[in-house]
Amino acid sequence: MLQVAGKVALITGGGVGIGRATADLFAESGLQLAIAENDPARVENLRKALPDALVVAADVRDRDDVAKLIKAVRDRFGRLDVLVNNVGDFLRITSYFEDSTEEEWEALYAVNLLHMFRVTKAALPLMKSSGAGGSIINLSSVEAFRGIPRACVYAAFKSGITGFTQSLASELGADRIRVNAIASETTDSAQITADTRVPKANRKHIATWFPLGRFGRGEDSAGAALYLASDRLSGWVTGTSMVVDGGVLSAGAWMRMPDGSGNWTHLPIIAADGYTEIE
Repeated sequence: MLQVAGKVALITGGGVGIGRATADLFAESGLQLAIAENDPARVENLRKALPDALVVAADVRDRDDVAKLIKAVRDRFGRLDVLVNNVGDFLRITSYFEDSTEEEWEALYAVNLLHMFRVTKAALPLMKSSGAGGSIINLSSVEAFRGIPRACVYAAFKSGITGFTQSLASELGADRIRVNAIASETTDSAQITADTRVPKANRKHIATWFPLGRFGRGEDSAGAALYLASDRLSGWVTGTSMVVDGGVLSAGAWMRMPDGSGNWTHLPIIAADGYTEIE
């Protein structure tokens, strides 16, 4: 047994992608669920698909909505054991840093880091109140650990999640509250439709881009989240970032040759960005 049945978990942004996959897996594993979602259609879908879950219409970037969310969890369950800070987005904001604006920085900050501060701070008293410890899981990105041109500010906030996770883990260890992050590579989600975004002419290259030969799926990161939620499996794991990337970071620039020879190269092998048709 994973020793998660009966625990209460709060997932932010649980309507699609990694958040929804995590909600489904947690429900299957016996956790009691609270889910925050700001899209009305997704809220209704969640309520139909997971009728036993507490689904709260809330924008976790908003201070008042965060207070409302935590109150709803307290009123319904009286405790909180697992917090999954899943919300994050690059907001389609890509430009060279010198062309970026402070308004863009603020928008990226709100969705990628500030909300995590607000939700975590608001949730901690409830999590501590049981005396049973807990697990905080912060969704990050491999962009916290590598450079990404034209997304400097986004990457900076993802790097910030690493520092937040490590430092908070140190602070909360005495309360038996573990804090970890999941750093995922490109994963099919509402923000990025990975496979279908690649033109058919380029899809043969997907297997060469990742050592494990494919883009991520929501269930890949959901499995990591369930591991981190389980005291039995990860009870002595805290302050870490679990990279869920199909081996991309460990391979660095190395990719398989597309000719089936089994050879590898660290040089570009297609004259395109992978998402643009080759003429």
